[in-house]
This record gives sequence, C-alpha cells and structure tokens, in this order.
Amino acid sequence: MKRIVICGISNRAMGMFIEPVLTSYYEHNQIVGLLDVDNRRMSLCKEKYPSLMDIPCFNENQFKQMIQETQANTVIVTSRDDTHVNYILQALENDLNVITEKPMVTTAADAKTVMEAEQRSLGNVTVAFNYRYNAYHRRIKEIIMDGKVGRVTSVDLNWYIDTYHGASYFKRWNRVREHSGGLSVHKSTHHFDLVNWWIDQLPEQVFAYGALNYFGKDGELNPSPKNNRFCGTCQEQLDCQYYMRWSNRTNNVRIKDDHIQSTTNSLTKPDYTNYRPDACIFDHEIEIEDTYVATVKYDKGSFLSYSINFSLPYEGYRLAINGTKGRIETMEFHEPSRVPFPIPEQTIDYYPLFGSKEVIHVVKGEGTHGGGDPLLQEDLFLGVDPTRSYDILAGTKAGAYSIALGEGVWRSSKTNLPIRINELLNIKNDQTHTFQT
Repeated sequence: MKRIVICGISNRAMGMFIEPVLTSYYEHNQIVGLLDVDNRRMSLCKEKYPSLMDIPCFNENQFKQMIQETQANTVIVTSRDDTHVNYILQALENDLNVITEKPMVTTAADAKTVMEAEQRSLGNVTVAFNYRYNAYHRRIKEIIMDGKVGRVTSVDLNWYIDTYHGASYFKRWNRVREHSGGLSVHKSTHHFDLVNWWIDQLPEQVFAYGALNYFGKDGELNPSPKNNRFCGTCQEQLDCQYYMRWSNRTNNVRIKDDHIQSTTNSLTKPDYTNYRPDACIFDHEIEIEDTYVATVKYDKGSFLSYSINFSLPYEGYRLAINGTKGRIETMEFHEPSRVPFPIPEQTIDYYPLFGSKEVIHVVKGEGTHGGGDPLLQEDLFLGVDPTRSYDILAGTKAGAYSIALGEGVWRSSKTNLPIRINELLNIKNDQTHTFQT
C-alpha cells in the first residue's frame, strides 16, 4: 500500500494525483497527509474532496513531522518549481519514494544534488513526464525502435504556444527566473525530454539564442508604460489586444493556471493567500525570454534544431526526425478549440529513404494531454504496464538532462557561447551510466 503525502496543493496536484487516487486507485494507494505554504489551499482541497476532511495538514517547515506522524512511504511533489528540490531531498533522506512534477528541479546543480542523494537512499525519484505517454509520442518512439528511420541523424522540433497559454506564464510566478528557471526550464524540459527519450541519446552541447520579444515593459503591444497592473482591475483592458483576444467587455478575463483550483470570475478576491494569476504581462520585473532557438549535439551523433515561441496565433508543434533509412514528419494542434481556422487531424507521415510515403493514423486514448495522463497514472499507482516493451517512466537522470539542457539554452543565449551539458551537471563523461534513467 502506498501511503502518500502531497507537497503542494496545486490544481495539478488535485486533478492529476489526488482525484485519481481517491476515485480509481484507492485499493493500493492512500493519501495520508497534505503540505502547503497556504492553509487556504488545503482547506479548498478538503472542500472539493470531503473524504480528505480528517487528513492532517502541515506547513512547509513540518516535513519531518509529517513523515513521522503519517508513516508515509511515498511523497508527491507538486509545489512551485523552485521548492521541488527541498521536498525531494528530504524524502530521499528518509528513504522514501518520490513522484515529482516536471521539471524535477530548476537548476542543473540541484539536479546533480538530487541524483547523488538518490544513490545514497533506499528511495527513488520518478519524474511525471506525461508527454511521453501521448499516443502519437509513443508511436513515434515505436517507429524509431523498429528501425524504420535507421540511425537518427537529426531532429527538427518547432514548438508554438498561443497568445492565451503563452501570456499565462507572464501573469504569475513563472515569470521570475528564481521561481521557474525560466521557460527554457519550466516549459522546454517537456520537449527536451521527449527528444532525449525518442532517440535514446544524451545531449552533449548546446548553442542558443533567446529574446524577450512580446512581453515585459518593452512589449510592442503594451498599452502604456504603467507598472503593477492586474487584468481583473486594469483600466486599459480595451486597449490590450492580449486581453481582448480572450475576453470581452462583459466577461472577466479567462485565466490559465495549473496552480489554482479553478478559473474564477473574482480575480480581485482570489481564493489563495497572496496569490494572483492575473498580473500584467507587461510588468517591469519580467526579464525571462519568450523566444528561443537552439542547436544541440548528442552523444551518439544526432543533432537537434529546436525553437519555441510563446506568443503565436495557434498552439502545437512541427516535428521531423531524419535517419539513415527514412524520415518521420508530424504536426499537432494542441488546442483545436482555440484555433480560429479549420485544422487537419494529426497523422504521422513516414518517408522511407527509397520508397513510398506511409501515412500512420494513431489510435488515441481518452484523457488529458492526448490520453497520456491516464496511462501515466496507471503506471504510477498500479505499477508499470508489464506488456509494454520499452521503458517510459522517467527517473532522475532523464529529469536532470532535460533541466541541464534547458539551463544550457538560457546560459548560451546570455553568453553567446556553446554550453557543455555535463559541465553544468558536473559529471565526467564516463560517469553518465552510474545514474538511474
């Protein structure tokens, strides 16, 4: 029986972990404690899930007490990104297993610390990279494993974030690098992990450019140079194209935030203590980048050409994987309901080096993130699917290399120099095999 404590009562914690444990996996999993910096979050969680009403609650300084009182053996970490490392290390010190939301931590240095702590512990860390479980992403992995593209030589991945989702990162804590690691860590680690996993290679070196093009005080669509505005009370709503694209004069602004319980029409009276998800996207404190391009060299010879942009008319990605025997292409529109024009259904196109194109239609599962979340939940709470022929759950090594690559992108964009990934992780090349995948 997993005796689970939850560190960080975010919306993601409730929807991805708490609810499925209570409704689908309760026979072998039990939530025995809640921890958060805000008592109000824990109260709201109990209101939403009355079966947790008698579960003890703890503040961020009571981790050790929580473990002693609850006799927990599993810690789920869903707090703000920069706090992950503290809970993970404390759990490993107590020989507990950890399930953490991505990114595992926010710096390569912290990632190395977690890997070393895991080696000393009886516990282990699982990083919840749900994108691996998307039906299309699993099929791409299988095509590569089947040898249809041969030895992978290069990958082109261009990621697009629309004006609704993209702006959300600049309305809240993500816009502070100390809290999120910047978007090359908070968001791009999703994508870097996918590529690392698809091609089964480790990134060696990265060169990148980055810029703040859309948001912050110099954003070209900023209605005025004013600071410290909030969408819910702003007097310039009608002059803000980002606001008006997703709102109108009679409805309050729509918000997207994985760290609040629900979108609310009362942004001036937020449910959580000292937390608002509608800070102005043009505030002067914003200095993280909203645009990146990067080139990555891998340890087995592959190259990655990557870009991401956080203010585009639609959301999705374009992918091409080239190899010595063929090529894979696909394009996905993430949020069809937000795309203002007709879009085709996603397929995977396979082009053998010599021969005819093959169009692959993928069987999609139910659930969020392309049906990936329910499959990840099954592996986390029932045990790994014994019928799957390849590894898919991510551990500390996968988490660390995705983070180090994200940090390398940012550092390269600031220094105009190539960055060696193992130097960020303080790992010698012959040590990479010693850490868990």
